[in-house]
Amino acid sequence: MRAVVQRALAARVEVEGQVVGAIERGLVAFVGAAKDDDEADADHIANKIAGLRVFSDEAGKMSRALADVRGGVLAISQFTLFGDVRRGLRPSFDGAMEPVRAEALYERFVAALRARGLEVATGRFRADMRVFVENDGPVTVLIDSKRTF
Repeated sequence: MRAVVQRALAARVEVEGQVVGAIERGLVAFVGAAKDDDEADADHIANKIAGLRVFSDEAGKMSRALADVRGGVLAISQFTLFGDVRRGLRPSFDGAMEPVRAEALYERFVAALRARGLEVATGRFRADMRVFVENDGPVTVLIDSKRTF
C-alpha cells in the first residue's frame, strides 16, 4: 500500500455537496492498494501513520504522534497513487489493485487505525470526492509498505 500523509489543522471530504467525513487537527491520509498488497501491508501503513511523529513539541521539534496531540485521521481511498507516467503523459493505473479487493484492504486499514484508539473519518470508496485540507506547515510524508521510495 501507499499513502501520502499531510498534517492538517482541519480537513473534510464531500460527496455530492454533502460532508461525509471531517477532522480537526490531525492527518489526512490518501491511501491506495497495489495489486500484490495484503492485510500485512494495510497493518504496516496503519502502524506507520499512528506512530508518525510529525507534530511539534514545546521546542518546535517534530516528536509527537497523533495520540499525543489527540489528533484524528481523515482516510481517503486513492488508486491514483499508482499512476505511472514513465512512458507518457497519460497515467497508467495497471499497478493498482482491482476495486473489490482494494475496498476490503482499505477497510482493513481504517479498522487498524481505529483499533489503535484513533478517531478516523473517511471518504466514500469509488466516489467522486472533494477533499478540503487546511495544511499545517505544510508537512507531507510518503509511506510505502513495499519501501520502494
